[in-house]
Amino acid sequence: MIPILIYVAIFIAAFFAVKLVTAGTQRHDFTSLKTVTFGDESAVVSDRKASIISIVAIFALWGAFTGSALLPGFLHAPGPFVGEGTFTYTVETSDGERDDATVTVVVHPADAPADAPEVAPGDGFAKDDSVAIAAYRSQLARLDKNDEIGRGEGARIVAVNGESIEPGGVVQTDFARVAMSQRGTLNIEPDKGWQMEPIWLPAPENVGSRLAEIITDGFRNYTLWEHLGFSLFRVIAGFVLGSLVGIPLGYAMGLSNWFRGWFDPIVEFMRPVPPLALIPLVIIWAGIGEGGKIILLFLAALWIMAIAARSGVSGVNISKVHAAYSLGASKWQLMRHVIIPNSLPEIFTGARVAMGVCWGTVVAAELVAAEKGAGMMIMVASRFQNTDIVIMGIILIGVIGFGIDILMRWAERVLVPWKGRS
Repeated sequence: MIPILIYVAIFIAAFFAVKLVTAGTQRHDFTSLKTVTFGDESAVVSDRKASIISIVAIFALWGAFTGSALLPGFLHAPGPFVGEGTFTYTVETSDGERDDATVTVVVHPADAPADAPEVAPGDGFAKDDSVAIAAYRSQLARLDKNDEIGRGEGARIVAVNGESIEPGGVVQTDFARVAMSQRGTLNIEPDKGWQMEPIWLPAPENVGSRLAEIITDGFRNYTLWEHLGFSLFRVIAGFVLGSLVGIPLGYAMGLSNWFRGWFDPIVEFMRPVPPLALIPLVIIWAGIGEGGKIILLFLAALWIMAIAARSGVSGVNISKVHAAYSLGASKWQLMRHVIIPNSLPEIFTGARVAMGVCWGTVVAAELVAAEKGAGMMIMVASRFQNTDIVIMGIILIGVIGFGIDILMRWAERVLVPWKGRS
């Protein structure tokens, strides 16, 4: 929650900062004031400054909450306590006699184990003790094991640092949270700070080094490019097959009452069904081979493309149809010169959505006995808690998906230059 709030604060601060800096350089004519509200979609474009600040902010927050060496220390969020701390506990015997003992706690990094230091036991029946705990971990400490009068003789811990404690209670010291179990044993949990444990979120440089390692040595007998290439092949194959079936089906539904009535229940029923829910059926029908994966991606794209084509046909301006008929156009000429060109913008929008869904579904498709692929890398790495590989795979999938979307937007601008024009 804290990183999200910081990100929102950065967004607000950057917005007003950029507006203040560029206030004297912005145009204020009528064209610059056009917005989507007035029907001109082209008037709103991506602000590159906002994009750059957003990406930098995300990586800065990532580095700050993982203690990244790429950021100066003053930008790091408070990390876990590492070092030596002490607290005192009070023991009370069955006859009401009390004694204090001091516990020395050594908190060490998880990758640098350390032994508990030797301490003098001190006077009295409650003896001083020491404990070694790894950062981000906690430990139940049987502190009475070396006391002259222990739990077996009726002694019990009644206070920590002078603050009363009972089973289920908690005392916060200056470096740790000390809780008492229902059996009277103290559980010592050193402060974790705000930084994420590496097993949950590694630092950016760790992900980068793992990427360089896999580029050099590969992963599970295949190079990184082979993994990504197979995923991309499956996505493209499923998308192309879905488009070859979905677009003609959408055209038929948009042009024929009979086709619309026949297929509309099927399309509208399957549209909200997530591709993940189809995995068991795909395995039963097509097995666990390559065909099953492509079929799953085909089904992910089919309904989106059919609805996009149907919407494109239904959205053609009727005045253009009447104008074509008045000029003597045949049905084929109407289809070729009016219906198809005017439906292409909707189809390209659907294609971008379908490609994104397919690329996101490829991870699930590669759950089924895949030997290579980006999804297979992520799933295998997750089993062994290799979080750096998981995050690396997610970033690669996102970057490639974003690149595919950019290419499709470029193709749309080139092939459908009349989009948005009457």
